[in-house]
Amino acid sequence: MRAVVYRDVRSVDVCDVPEPTVREDTDAVVRVTSTALCGTDLHMYDGRTGAQPGLVLGHEPLGVVERVGSAVQTIRPGTRVVVPTHLFCGVCAMCARGLSALCLRARTEGPGAAYGYAGMGLYPGAQAELLRVPWADANCLPVPGEPGDAYEDDFVLLADAFVTGWHAAVALADVRAGDTVAVFGAGAIGLLAAYSANLLGARAVYCVDHVDARLDKAGELGAVPVDFRRGDPVEQIREDRARHGLPLGEEKLLGVDKIVDAVGFQAHNRAHPDRERADQVLADAARLVNPGGAIAVAGVYPEKDLTPQAGGTTDGHLNAPWGTFFARGVAVRFGRTHDRRYTRLLRDMVTSGRARPGTIITDHGSLDDAPNFYRGFDQRQELIKVVLHP
Repeated sequence: MRAVVYRDVRSVDVCDVPEPTVREDTDAVVRVTSTALCGTDLHMYDGRTGAQPGLVLGHEPLGVVERVGSAVQTIRPGTRVVVPTHLFCGVCAMCARGLSALCLRARTEGPGAAYGYAGMGLYPGAQAELLRVPWADANCLPVPGEPGDAYEDDFVLLADAFVTGWHAAVALADVRAGDTVAVFGAGAIGLLAAYSANLLGARAVYCVDHVDARLDKAGELGAVPVDFRRGDPVEQIREDRARHGLPLGEEKLLGVDKIVDAVGFQAHNRAHPDRERADQVLADAARLVNPGGAIAVAGVYPEKDLTPQAGGTTDGHLNAPWGTFFARGVAVRFGRTHDRRYTRLLRDMVTSGRARPGTIITDHGSLDDAPNFYRGFDQRQELIKVVLHP
């Protein structure tokens, strides 16, 4: 079969790789109809995570079940399914607590596993014609309809982007009705975190970025775009809050209640936009968050960075303003998305018409288009979310 394969730093290829088979009675093989590019894929593409040549990339698949093992009970050939990024067994101590992204059985080296991801287990990725899904009853979520229908773009985002945005807003930031929210990063995750915050009833949502298309999309989704090319985003948000008038008794609360870091360690250094600064967003968040607020870290901070930039280290250590967070009583929450907490809920929100996350998708193509899409995505061209159709 054909798949998108990592070759070297900033080099991917589309080539033939072995076709997956049903290796265990609990496996399924899914024929992929849509598979998305993610900002996390760029960490490997840029050579920052130690990805090995030959790795099949991708972790956001939607497709149709082609084959199942003899022990699979809840799906069958022909079932349309979305497959979450983090595969899990469903029965270990972590899975039993609902912490599926920390599964203890999916990877021997440590908790948690994912498709097509360096250091997260030996699971080929989903930017391919076929995908083997272990523990298929747990990892395949049936969705209605047929491939290519009006929900195709919405359902593929249930594999990762919408689920992660929702997790960031609900579980990590604890956004509640009436909160003020700032999201740093208007890529797919940031946009869908802002979208989720609005669905949850936030009073005002700000989205910070520097790419015109992303800022425009944030505005379309009901957020206030904040362009950091025009100045300090913290001051821009404070000025906007003051301009619109603060509620009686909240005159000293010029910041926001909840913040989502949807950027991670490859943040732009605002003083030198052509460089990175790993702690840029955390530094801004410390200045902006209101007392008693919360900061959600959804952007990736790796355990190792092969080419660290300003503020970062090879071992993943990072200076953070802990004194400020402590003094203000701020909660800081990290963590990968425990996908299956949310996939059924979000699927039903899509089918009921309550949510249409697919509106953030800007580009479609075939597997053959992947090298060009990776190149453009890495250069921060105006590609918000790319979906490939094998």
